[in-house]
Order: sequence, then structure tokens, then C-alpha cells
Amino acid sequence: MTVRIRHITFDCRDPYTLAGFWSQVTGYREDPKESNAPGDPEACLIGPQGHPNLLFIGVPEGKVVKNRIHLDVVPTDRSRDEEVVRLLGVGASLFADHRRPDGTGWAVLADPEGNEFCVERSDAERATAV
Repeated sequence: MTVRIRHITFDCRDPYTLAGFWSQVTGYREDPKESNAPGDPEACLIGPQGHPNLLFIGVPEGKVVKNRIHLDVVPTDRSRDEEVVRLLGVGASLFADHRRPDGTGWAVLADPEGNEFCVERSDAERATAV
């Protein structure tokens, strides 16, 4: 037996706002039958067929330590560095920069509530690497 991951869940202070940020990051959208609203105790973004959804659950406590699990994202239509610039523009912050002069490496960003995630090179960048 195996399982399928249905949701990746984020504990957060403001589910609606954080879902809005991650919608801009991933392109995932809210369920048209159950839209997200400010003040709701949870918000959900629907992933593409076969991919897990993102679920945001309101909790009273803030983030105080490094994430024990995080997402690694790969841009689909631009370079890693272009994606980092885009994500900084929609509210992410640079947490740690592990990009190397030869084009390898990754950038660690944080979402508006401080959850770390990594931006890796795109598939196209990996394919052209020697």
C-alpha cells in the first residue's frame, strides 16, 4: 500500500493573506466552490491534477524556529535568478543565498510569515549545465 499526499499544510497567523502569496508563487487557485475569505480559519489552494493542494490553517502562535520541512521550487518559464527577483517583488524575503558564480546553487527565501523555501535552477538551466 502507498498513500497520496492530498495537502501540504502551513500553520500560520493569516491564512487568507498567506494563501494569496503562495497563489502568486505557484499559480495554484482557490476552489471556486469554496472561496477563501479574510478572517476564515483556513484557506486552500488547489494544485494541478495529481499534485497536492496547499492548505493554510490559522494558529495563534508565530513561527519561532527553522522549518523542519520546506518546499523546493523550480521555475517553469524563467531562470532561477529571474524567479528570485519575481518572488521578492510579491513579498518574499531573501533568507540565505547559496548561488555560485558558475550558475549552480540555490536561494533560500522566506514567505511573509517567515517560512523558508528554496528556489532552484530551472530544468532548462540544468539541461545546459556542463
